[in-house]
Amino acid sequence: MLVAVYYNNKEIPVEEFPMPEIGEEEVLLKVMASGICGSDVLEWYRLPKAPRVLGHEATGVIEQIGKKVVSNLKVGDRVFVSHHVPCNACVYCKKGHHTACETLHNTNYFPGGFSQYIKVPKINVQLGIYKLPDALTFEEGTFIEPLACVARGQRLVNIQKDDTVLIIGSGISGILHVQLAKFKGAKKVIVADINSYRMSIAVKFGADYAFNSDDSLPQKIKALNEGRLADRVIVCTGATSAVTLSTACIEKGGTILFFAVPEPSVKIPLPLNQFWRNEITIQTSYGAAPNDLEEALAVLATKKLDVKNMITHRLPLREAQEGFRLMTNNGESLKIIIEPNNPNL
Repeated sequence: MLVAVYYNNKEIPVEEFPMPEIGEEEVLLKVMASGICGSDVLEWYRLPKAPRVLGHEATGVIEQIGKKVVSNLKVGDRVFVSHHVPCNACVYCKKGHHTACETLHNTNYFPGGFSQYIKVPKINVQLGIYKLPDALTFEEGTFIEPLACVARGQRLVNIQKDDTVLIIGSGISGILHVQLAKFKGAKKVIVADINSYRMSIAVKFGADYAFNSDDSLPQKIKALNEGRLADRVIVCTGATSAVTLSTACIEKGGTILFFAVPEPSVKIPLPLNQFWRNEITIQTSYGAAPNDLEEALAVLATKKLDVKNMITHRLPLREAQEGFRLMTNNGESLKIIIEPNNPNL
């Protein structure tokens, strides 16, 4: 079979791998679509484990099922497969911190979503396969994982219906945050970015306002929010300037969610005295757990979020390198889908 092997953002050749052979408790998935995630192009995050086959938003058709698989799955089922699954038994899982679970961080399917086929291990078969509703396409199904990450973050910061929400960074995750916050009934959703195309896209997908990410942002928020800053600030970019800006835009008693973070070498001072005086909360979120995936699937099934029109590019596996170029170019692209087995591409 063919796979796209990641060496770095500019070197992703298509190579031949042996077809995976599944065990008695495993499943073989024919990959129909797999989205390129923003984290896929973070070289500080990806290079230490390169070369490898990336892709963790895979949907497809079950091609083979091991004879000892105990489930209601059958060959031909249309499914989404979670690449990471928690044990549901450790201290972290029991406290609701499933994405801190060591099992979650050490499970994965093989070799990755940017391949024609993937082998799904036993634990992922048991805890990480979700059937797609008939109304949900393979492409739309690739949004289950990124939307689940967004749902987890918003649950942790407890967005309320009367909240004013500021989202800094309007890439894929930022736009999903916009749509989910509006779906949940947030009073105002404001987006800040430095890219005019991304700002226009944010408004298209439901943001009430979109502003440039500069020092004037706090005053702009106050001007349209009865003199108050944002109740929730969600940082969806690793730019260090976004961290500083978030602290200037948060209202007393508010919460800042760091959905994206700078690379590990970056050290950023925080105004802890201001946070202490105003009871401001800092929250992080990482990945998604089964309950988040279930929520995302349920939300997508309502068809009230427009993910189909977030897709700007559909590419065959042989053009994976072009997909990564588009992602890193910050031009007029948003969601890029690789379709390894689409005969029409």
